Amino acid sequence: MQEFLHHSAGEEFDFGTVVFSEEEIIAFAKAYDPLDFHLSKSAAREHFFKDIVASGPHPFHHFYKNVWVPRFGKTVLAGLAVDNWRFLKPVYAGDQIRCNVIITDITYHPERNSASVRWNFNFVNKNDEIFQHLEMLVLHLAKA
Repeated sequence: MQEFLHHSAGEEFDFGTVVFSEEEIIAFAKAYDPLDFHLSKSAAREHFFKDIVASGPHPFHHFYKNVWVPRFGKTVLAGLAVDNWRFLKPVYAGDQIRCNVIITDITYHPERNSASVRWNFNFVNKNDEIFQHLEMLVLHLAKA
């Protein structure tokens, strides 16, 4: 099993970029958030977004599943919290999404060989504007 001991607060990670197509937005919404403005162009045109937008959790889910879990998942003992999840701007098909993550706090628990780690996820658009933010608290194995 991997360990978490070699990481530190302040460490930053660039998880890369993704662009969702309209088809990907609709497929995610069908599975997890079947609101009309995620599923139908005509319904979305009548909504204040004026076009299909991605479900709020879609960007997080993409980077969590495809980047975070492969890099850090083997050290996870338990998820503890998701806090301060903010949806600041909509994501439209074709928008470039970049994910930056920083470890903002680590509390080691030597008696349990674990570490509580606060992950700060920021999702930014091509103009470097944060359009989504969340914090995730996870209990990791400290040392193998």
